[in-house]
Amino acid sequence: KSRRKAISIFSSLKEPSQRHQKNLYIAPFRQTNRTTTKVCVNLFNPTSLKMSKNRYFITGIGTNVGKTIVSAILTEALKADYWKPIQSGTIEGLDSTTVKELISNTKTIIHPEAYLLKEPLSPHMAAKIDGITIELENIQLPVRLSGVEATNNLIIEGAGGLMVPINNKHYVIDLAKKLDCEIILVISNYLGCINHSILTIDYLLKHNFKIKAFIFNGDFNAEVKESISNYAPTIKNIDIPAFTTINKEIILGVANTIAL
Repeated sequence: KSRRKAISIFSSLKEPSQRHQKNLYIAPFRQTNRTTTKVCVNLFNPTSLKMSKNRYFITGIGTNVGKTIVSAILTEALKADYWKPIQSGTIEGLDSTTVKELISNTKTIIHPEAYLLKEPLSPHMAAKIDGITIELENIQLPVRLSGVEATNNLIIEGAGGLMVPINNKHYVIDLAKKLDCEIILVISNYLGCINHSILTIDYLLKHNFKIKAFIFNGDFNAEVKESISNYAPTIKNIDIPAFTTINKEIILGVANTIAL
């Protein structure tokens, strides 16, 4: 009954300022067996909300470069919260589940996705199949309730590379800009990675994004790594070894060597 009353109150308020006056807050609601995005209404004082300390947006020079494993390592290293705002391919599982299963610390909060999309495709294509449109303005930073200190950093994992479309006018990098994040770029070693890396770095620099670090994920020839890092020599380089097995112990071991 109280939930129906809360929804009724919210639906009668048109302006955000009115919602704040009534102490209403919209929180995402995850429903993993469906693709439709839903919201729930929680009643509490919004002045008690606390944002995370630093926000790091994990992106890559392409798809399948290891963003989720890197996100797990950084989440463990910083004892940070983790959030993947847009998840495509729920039929294959959730990246948030992978991260949760790989970290060991008890301080991390795994925040629910803003959009869950069934097919493992570019978000704009997966959303179209699901009959929805991803709205950038609807993706808001997750918050913690009062009583929990907001001292954790926040690891935000993107989808694919910078210029993956999320709708017909926005790209993944627009999400990083909206959320005011520092960028951590994941680079993997394959034929063409130098070109893809430098194109990505060039875009970030020309559009005034702050790059926190380059993550060289896997084994690299020294000359390949040098060719990439020399394009932005002041950016911190972090090396993550190639894995034959991935489990909590390995993630923890690598995390203990990471310093941002």
